[in-house]
Amino acid sequence: MREIKLYKSKNRALKLLFGGGAFVAIGFFIMDKNPFAAWAGILFFGLGIIVGLFHLFDKRPQIIINELGIFDRTTLKDFINWEIINDAYLIDIYNQKFICLVVDKEYKPSNKKNDFYKLAVKLNEKIGAQELNIALGQIDIDPNDFLQFIIEMKNAEGNNKTKLILDGIKHYR
Repeated sequence: MREIKLYKSKNRALKLLFGGGAFVAIGFFIMDKNPFAAWAGILFFGLGIIVGLFHLFDKRPQIIINELGIFDRTTLKDFINWEIINDAYLIDIYNQKFICLVVDKEYKPSNKKNDFYKLAVKLNEKIGAQELNIALGQIDIDPNDFLQFIIEMKNAEGNNKTKLILDGIKHYR
C-alpha cells in the first residue's frame, strides 16, 4: 500500500536549536548582573536546545496518509479511518496550525478514557478544537493545501483515493 509520509522540518528544528543557543549564551553573559535570571534563562532555553536536537535527529514520520486513513504520531497510536471523519477544518492557536477532525461521538477516544482526559477534551472544544487534532507546527507544508487534501481523501471513493495518494506522494516530497 502506498503512503504519504510527512516528517518534521529540519529548518524549524535548526531555528529552535540556534534560537535556544543564542538565549543560553545571553544567559551566560548576564550571569554577573543577575544570576537568578541568567540561570532561569539558561535552563528554560537549554530545554529548547534539547527539543531542537530531538526534532533534528528524529527520523520517524510525523504524519502518514494512506487509503485507509491518516495517522498522526502525536494524536493516537492507530490510523483514523476516512470513514469515521465527518469534516475537517483548520484552526490557529497562538500561531500554531492544527487540522481538527470532526468524528462521530461513538468514535471519540475519550469514550475509553478517564475523567481527567475527558476534562481536557472539553477544554479543547471550548477553544474551538476537536478531540482529534493534527498538529502542523513542526511540518513544513501549506496548512490550507493540506486541509484541502484531507477533505478530498475523506470524500474520495476506492480508486480515487489511490490516485490522490499517488498525486500526494509527488506533491508532498
